[in-house]
Amino acid sequence: MATLMIQGTTSDAGKSTVVAGLCRVLARRGVSVAPFKPQNMALNSAVTVDGGEIGRSTALQALAAGVEPHSDMNPVLLKPESDRGAQVILRGQVHGHMDALDYHAYKRTARESVLAAWQALSARFDVIIAEGAGSPAEINLRANDIANMGFAEMVDCPVVLVGDIDRGGVFAQLVGTLELLSESERSRTRGFIVNRFRGDIALLEPGLDWLVERTGKPVYGTLPYLQGLLLDAEDSIGRHGREGQGAKLKVVVPALPRISNHNDFDPLRLHPQVDLTFVGPNQIGPGRGIPSADLIILPGSKSTRSDLAWLRAQGWEAAIMRHLRYGGQVLGICGGFQMLGRAVHDPDGLEGPAGSTPGLGLFEFETRMVAGKQLRNVSGRLLPEDVPIDGYEIHNGVSEGPAFARPLTELGGRPDDAISSDGQVMGTYLHGLFDRSEACAALLARCGLTAQGAAVDYQVHRQQELDRLADCLEAHLDLAAIGRLVGL
Repeated sequence: MATLMIQGTTSDAGKSTVVAGLCRVLARRGVSVAPFKPQNMALNSAVTVDGGEIGRSTALQALAAGVEPHSDMNPVLLKPESDRGAQVILRGQVHGHMDALDYHAYKRTARESVLAAWQALSARFDVIIAEGAGSPAEINLRANDIANMGFAEMVDCPVVLVGDIDRGGVFAQLVGTLELLSESERSRTRGFIVNRFRGDIALLEPGLDWLVERTGKPVYGTLPYLQGLLLDAEDSIGRHGREGQGAKLKVVVPALPRISNHNDFDPLRLHPQVDLTFVGPNQIGPGRGIPSADLIILPGSKSTRSDLAWLRAQGWEAAIMRHLRYGGQVLGICGGFQMLGRAVHDPDGLEGPAGSTPGLGLFEFETRMVAGKQLRNVSGRLLPEDVPIDGYEIHNGVSEGPAFARPLTELGGRPDDAISSDGQVMGTYLHGLFDRSEACAALLARCGLTAQGAAVDYQVHRQQELDRLADCLEAHLDLAAIGRLVGL
């Protein structure tokens, strides 16, 4: 077994993408490889083959490696519930809720879960490509670190540092990060990857030569900016879709403060006739109302009641009611579905302060937050079109009421969704609703998009994008030198 760790100078430097690309490159060469992220903080997550929960980007890396995602691949997942607290998930299962200071002290214990998960993966795979989190030079978080150099030192693995040239200052990023590391950490940092370069490489080469001379470490390659690359994001929400490019259906999604699993909407970003827009608080104000749309989708939420209060404060409740009066349609997914009911009750304070919040009242059901999370991969049929649909459920809460007598899907007999009698309001606990092209086409047809262009099958798209990414790494990285770091 050998482990290589990819760390970044900043968040969103490209660590996740590089790890996914390396996993696909090695898998195509017949190497038994698995991704590993010791600690992740993200609200985009996936259900694993062993019934656990890991970060969505790590699940994508498992897909790149050609293996089932497993809870060992992301042993510590932090899901923020406020600016100072998060739900802590250890090896796929909810461990509890901690504020930032408590978790900082708890990392000594979390370290045991990280090491046990890494050892379990080591017994099953020949190579592990690990991913850091944020930057290894975050001085305030160095004590008991398990996310970056703390893990690399623990298992004694080499590190490759990725810098993002597109945001500027890449040489300061790389050299400055090295300067803030300890002597042993600098030694295990074997070289660099420059990510997202645009332009003539000849203009960059003098800087690369200086970097090698200054640090004594090689640059393993410069990766070009891949236009239009769309893969499951760890947390950041990208720009909206195809406005002004022949879009016939306008879809608006409120960018909730604790929005989760926004990758549900990636197939709509790619649809040639859909204009998808995320609307955040800075886009609403005097003279700038909520934009008109054919379909409003309320997304998943990690803190349903507080995000529902945010919706009301931003004016969304009145806008949704007006939208329905004019014949528009509304879809709620997971936490967004819970908001469509009569009330959301959280008597034990599982997602924030204990209490109850009135819902939007568009469905006859109420939701009660209970200990224990629903985690499952599911498949079934969209009704009444009877087209196949699959996805996954990750949610707290039990919803009950007469609305479930009119389901949106058939998922093995479980009433997990609803549709109003007039078809204007739909809701489901199912993530991945649009991933299959048949289901996506049927749902959009309900919203008026009848003469559709080719809908994107997002499951196929993921595989194609991973191959495109691997082709890029094959062309622009010194993979022989990187392979030698793990004994290949």
